[in-house]
Amino acid sequence: MSATESTAKPQPYAVPGVSMRELLAACAAAKTISTAPREPDPEVPGRAVDHREAA
Repeated sequence: MSATESTAKPQPYAVPGVSMRELLAACAAAKTISTAPREPDPEVPGRAVDHREAA
């Protein structure tokens, strides 16, 4: 066996009973909750506001 080979094979880490979909959804929800609301865009003076009528 060479020095670059290892005898132990890495095992994938998994939480029993939790699907990848649930894990990703929980991470997305945590990110949404922990992110501060975005500042509104500043109004540009002199810029005409185009109001369109509903069809």
